Amino acid sequence: MFDTNCNAMINRQGIGSFLLLTFGITFVYEACLIASGMSMNFGLTSAGPTPPAYAPVLIGLVMWVPTISTVVVVKFITKEGFGLTNFRIGALKPYAVSALVIPAAFAVIYSLTWLLGLATPDWQLQGLRQALVAKDIDTANFPDPRLLLPGIFCASLVMGPVVNGLFGFGEEFGWRGYLLPKLMPLGKWKAYTLVGIIWGLWHAPLILAGFNYPGFPVLGVLCMIGMTTTFGFYINDMTLRHRSSVLAGWMHGAFNSQFYGLWRILFPNAHPLLGGVTGLVGMLVWAALGLAVTRRTAAACVEPSAPPHR
Repeated sequence: MFDTNCNAMINRQGIGSFLLLTFGITFVYEACLIASGMSMNFGLTSAGPTPPAYAPVLIGLVMWVPTISTVVVVKFITKEGFGLTNFRIGALKPYAVSALVIPAAFAVIYSLTWLLGLATPDWQLQGLRQALVAKDIDTANFPDPRLLLPGIFCASLVMGPVVNGLFGFGEEFGWRGYLLPKLMPLGKWKAYTLVGIIWGLWHAPLILAGFNYPGFPVLGVLCMIGMTTTFGFYINDMTLRHRSSVLAGWMHGAFNSQFYGLWRILFPNAHPLLGGVTGLVGMLVWAALGLAVTRRTAAACVEPSAPPHR
């Protein structure tokens, strides 16, 4: 269980410096990408110019900004050491559990999206074919969807968390490794909510430019905050319970492997504000999962020096 001692004071210097660096570097970097004219149209069916092939790499690099900010703050500003970041692998069981729970949650989200009439599955993968044709890729020998879909899903289960987790850790060493423990003296729910809001706002420039929520720039930012907050309930609790920011990176990777994998291909027309993982349905499922997990813990504060919970 978590330590319930909340006598620790909020480190305003550390938190302020971390946020200033993280948002400052990110917003300047992304402003340069947007000013260069690079399209943020990554959808399979959205109209508009197609991003260059190297665009995902440029966007992926920004995921390491929270880690860079954490290192600068801990090493040169507060000089408090890296012990508070829970930079450890920990027990292996939660990695296996989360690698199954997250895909299962996606399956529930898109099943509900389909049942509610907010999207229909593209079993023949016409959206993917059209996206490939738009990039001048020959689809004459396109694999049978009955073989391709299971293959994509299996790859997302096995390789997805590892590959995506490398970039996911870049964010999570900052969000869950540094910021979350620093905010925990406020109490669990205040800390969880603040991290979710901050995490969502951090995505604002790209969303305003059409990323993730094309056609809905302002509402997209609000929905992103809703998604990061509700998904955050689950990832926050798992991270603190098992004292591992590495686990948080793995979970972020598992999420992204599903987000940009099978479900986006199978349901390309899901309404971004209502259906799918980016919409209201996704928020409700993540909130339910997060509340189910957090009910198993009664703590409201974590002391970084407390012994690991396994």
